[in-house]
Amino acid sequence: MNNRNLVRGLFLMAIALAFGLTALRYPIGDLSRAGPGLFPAMVSGMLLLIGVVTVIRSFLVQPVALYFNFKNIGLIMASLCGFALISMYLNMIAGIIFMVFCSTFAGSSYSWVRNVKISAGLLAMAFALQKLLGLNLPLY
Repeated sequence: MNNRNLVRGLFLMAIALAFGLTALRYPIGDLSRAGPGLFPAMVSGMLLLIGVVTVIRSFLVQPVALYFNFKNIGLIMASLCGFALISMYLNMIAGIIFMVFCSTFAGSSYSWVRNVKISAGLLAMAFALQKLLGLNLPLY
Protein backbone atom coordinates (compact mmCIF):
# COMPACT_ATOMS: atom_id res chain seq x y z
CA MET A 1 0.00 0.00 0.00
CA ASN A 2 2.19 2.77 -1.31
CA ASN A 3 -0.56 5.07 -2.61
CA ARG A 4 -0.90 8.26 -0.56
CA ASN A 5 -4.43 8.97 -1.84
CA LEU A 6 -5.66 5.52 -0.82
CA VAL A 7 -4.11 5.78 2.65
CA ARG A 8 -5.57 9.28 3.07
CA GLY A 9 -9.07 8.04 2.23
CA LEU A 10 -8.81 5.01 4.51
CA PHE A 11 -7.54 7.20 7.36
CA LEU A 12 -10.44 9.64 6.92
CA MET A 13 -12.88 6.75 6.92
CA ALA A 14 -11.34 5.31 10.10
CA ILE A 15 -11.60 8.66 11.91
CA ALA A 16 -15.18 9.13 10.70
CA LEU A 17 -16.18 5.68 11.91
CA ALA A 18 -14.48 6.12 15.28
CA PHE A 19 -16.26 9.40 16.00
CA GLY A 20 -19.50 8.39 14.29
CA LEU A 21 -19.88 5.18 16.26
CA THR A 22 -19.12 7.08 19.47
CA ALA A 23 -21.73 9.71 18.56
CA LEU A 24 -24.37 7.00 18.22
CA ARG A 25 -24.10 6.36 21.98
CA TYR A 26 -25.75 9.74 22.55
CA PRO A 27 -29.37 10.51 21.74
CA ILE A 28 -29.66 11.73 18.15
CA GLY A 29 -33.08 13.38 18.36
CA ASP A 30 -34.40 14.84 15.13
CA LEU A 31 -33.79 17.99 13.12
CA SER A 32 -36.45 19.99 14.96
CA ARG A 33 -35.12 18.96 18.38
CA ALA A 34 -31.53 17.85 17.99
CA GLY A 35 -29.86 15.64 20.55
CA PRO A 36 -26.19 15.80 21.55
CA GLY A 37 -25.26 13.06 19.08
CA LEU A 38 -26.77 14.63 15.96
CA PHE A 39 -24.00 17.10 15.08
CA PRO A 40 -21.08 14.66 15.53
CA ALA A 41 -23.03 12.01 13.61
CA MET A 42 -23.65 14.42 10.72
CA VAL A 43 -20.03 15.60 10.61
CA SER A 44 -18.80 12.00 10.79
CA GLY A 45 -21.16 11.04 7.98
CA MET A 46 -19.82 13.82 5.76
CA LEU A 47 -16.23 12.88 6.62
CA LEU A 48 -17.00 9.24 5.79
CA LEU A 49 -18.42 10.32 2.43
CA ILE A 50 -15.27 12.35 1.71
CA GLY A 51 -13.16 9.32 2.65
CA VAL A 52 -15.13 7.02 0.35
CA VAL A 53 -14.80 9.50 -2.54
CA THR A 54 -11.06 9.79 -1.85
CA VAL A 55 -10.64 5.99 -1.91
CA ILE A 56 -12.60 5.69 -5.17
CA ARG A 57 -10.63 8.56 -6.67
CA SER A 58 -7.35 6.88 -5.68
CA PHE A 59 -8.10 4.05 -8.11
CA LEU A 60 -8.87 6.47 -10.95
CA VAL A 61 -5.85 8.79 -10.76
CA GLN A 62 -2.13 8.21 -10.97
CA PRO A 63 -0.80 6.80 -7.66
CA VAL A 64 1.23 9.19 -5.53
CA ALA A 65 4.07 7.72 -3.50
CA LEU A 66 3.68 7.71 0.26
CA TYR A 67 6.64 8.98 2.28
CA PHE A 68 6.85 9.25 6.05
CA ASN A 69 8.86 12.17 7.31
CA PHE A 70 9.32 11.36 10.99
CA LYS A 71 10.76 14.80 11.75
CA ASN A 72 7.55 16.44 10.53
CA ILE A 73 5.39 13.93 12.40
CA GLY A 74 7.36 14.69 15.56
CA LEU A 75 6.99 18.45 15.05
CA ILE A 76 3.22 18.19 14.62
CA MET A 77 2.90 15.93 17.66
CA ALA A 78 5.08 18.30 19.71
CA SER A 79 3.01 21.30 18.65
CA LEU A 80 -0.24 19.56 19.66
CA CYS A 81 1.18 18.41 23.01
CA GLY A 82 2.60 21.89 23.60
CA PHE A 83 -0.77 23.43 22.81
CA ALA A 84 -2.46 21.16 25.36
CA LEU A 85 0.12 21.80 28.08
CA ILE A 86 0.36 25.55 27.54
CA SER A 87 -3.43 25.86 27.40
CA MET A 88 -3.74 23.94 30.65
CA TYR A 89 -1.03 25.70 32.64
CA LEU A 90 -0.92 29.19 31.07
CA ASN A 91 -3.78 30.07 28.72
CA MET A 92 -5.18 29.09 25.34
CA ILE A 93 -3.99 32.23 23.53
CA ALA A 94 -0.36 31.30 24.19
CA GLY A 95 -1.14 27.67 23.32
CA ILE A 96 -2.62 28.60 19.94
CA ILE A 97 0.32 30.85 19.07
CA PHE A 98 2.80 28.12 20.09
CA MET A 99 0.96 25.49 18.06
CA VAL A 100 0.93 27.60 14.90
CA PHE A 101 4.57 28.69 15.09
CA CYS A 102 5.84 25.20 16.03
CA SER A 103 3.78 23.24 13.49
CA THR A 104 4.80 25.39 10.54
CA PHE A 105 8.39 24.20 10.93
CA ALA A 106 7.08 20.96 9.39
CA GLY A 107 6.16 22.76 6.16
CA SER A 108 8.28 23.46 3.13
CA SER A 109 8.49 27.23 3.71
CA TYR A 110 8.38 29.31 6.89
CA SER A 111 6.81 32.75 7.05
CA TRP A 112 6.29 34.54 10.34
CA VAL A 113 3.82 36.91 8.66
CA ARG A 114 1.68 33.95 7.57
CA ASN A 115 1.96 32.50 11.08
CA VAL A 116 0.73 35.75 12.63
CA LYS A 117 -2.24 35.79 10.24
CA ILE A 118 -3.11 32.15 10.98
CA SER A 119 -2.77 32.77 14.73
CA ALA A 120 -5.00 35.84 14.49
CA GLY A 121 -7.64 33.87 12.59
CA LEU A 122 -7.60 31.01 15.09
CA LEU A 123 -7.76 33.44 18.00
CA ALA A 124 -10.71 35.21 16.38
CA MET A 125 -12.48 31.85 16.05
CA ALA A 126 -11.71 30.98 19.68
CA PHE A 127 -13.05 34.32 20.90
CA ALA A 128 -16.16 33.91 18.73
CA LEU A 129 -16.76 30.45 20.19
CA GLN A 130 -16.28 31.79 23.69
CA LYS A 131 -18.34 34.98 23.40
CA LEU A 132 -21.04 34.01 20.89
CA LEU A 133 -21.63 30.37 21.81
CA GLY A 134 -20.69 30.64 25.47
CA LEU A 135 -18.06 27.89 25.41
CA ASN A 136 -15.85 27.75 28.48
CA LEU A 137 -12.44 28.26 26.83
CA PRO A 138 -9.49 29.33 29.02
CA LEU A 139 -8.39 32.07 26.62
CA TYR A 140 -6.92 34.36 29.27
